[in-house]
Amino acid sequence: MLATNLGLSKRLLLGLGTTNVSDIQTQNIHVDIYDQYLTGVGNGAWPTWNNPSGAYVQVVAKNATSLGAVPMFTLYQMAANGDGNLSGLTNPTFMSAYWSNVRLLFQQIKIFGKPVLVNFEPDFWEYAQRASTNADPTSVTALVNSNTDCANLPNNVAGVAQCLLLTARTYAPNAYVGFPPSLASDLYPASVGFMQKLGTAKADFVVMQTLDRDAGCFEAIPQPSYCSRPGTAWYWDETNTNTPNFAQNIAQGSNFNTSLQLPLLWWQTPLGAPSTTPGGSSGQWRDNRVHYFLNHAADLVAAGAIGVVFSAGEVHQTTINTDGGQFKKLSGIYYTSPAALP
Repeated sequence: MLATNLGLSKRLLLGLGTTNVSDIQTQNIHVDIYDQYLTGVGNGAWPTWNNPSGAYVQVVAKNATSLGAVPMFTLYQMAANGDGNLSGLTNPTFMSAYWSNVRLLFQQIKIFGKPVLVNFEPDFWEYAQRASTNADPTSVTALVNSNTDCANLPNNVAGVAQCLLLTARTYAPNAYVGFPPSLASDLYPASVGFMQKLGTAKADFVVMQTLDRDAGCFEAIPQPSYCSRPGTAWYWDETNTNTPNFAQNIAQGSNFNTSLQLPLLWWQTPLGAPSTTPGGSSGQWRDNRVHYFLNHAADLVAAGAIGVVFSAGEVHQTTINTDGGQFKKLSGIYYTSPAALP
């Protein structure tokens, strides 16, 4: 049981990400997981944020500990060349620095010595699946075995996933790692097979997502540049009658749980508050993910979930400071009658 291995209670776990510790403490909010991004490759990358190199891992871990939470790191290095740009996969300089950072991450996690969660490369696996032939990750070339830690692994995207796993297991037995599959409507039918071919069934959990922005941000007319994306159906139906709805997303999670035999961790779930009026404004867009998930925690557990991490996926989105007290209130109510894990 992953929650037990993390030293946490056997109930659906709640987390916050990309949030200042002081903001959580000021509201006296309890969280089980505290998540922060690790970004960049080369100049200005996360190892340079503190001294000595890689010390940012200890900063985050210390902050999580101060909250009584398990630290979580979202490794987001593959986007260093631009969102969806896969050219780095065959660039020796880029990949050498990439693997050096990965090794450093897990060396730092071992130094911390307590359980840590790691989310491997959101978005990247979707772009790789799009670039593949017949949803086969071995069809996408990537430099892997020039990394001495992974000298026996293939030079393709499947080898990337396997090398990430091998590095974690080699350097940090206290790390628990997961991969986020694509839920894009055109890719989802083949996503389970793609993740199986990557070898992600050997990970510790599956990273599930809903939306990386508040729904209202996409509904705004005109759409702000930071929420410029085609589509119209962003606000999900809580009655699960119309499409899109929450039951559909939870069913997708259940499919991955059954197919990969791994628990689910919903991540970067928007913090907006429900409203009958579409849209909103910067920092206060409408959304209903917090409202639904914290009132239907047992449904998530039934699908195989161990927790939900809530966070803003962009700086103009709703936060715990601008949500009108929603997260504090609903999480407090949840903890009075939590959903037990099996």
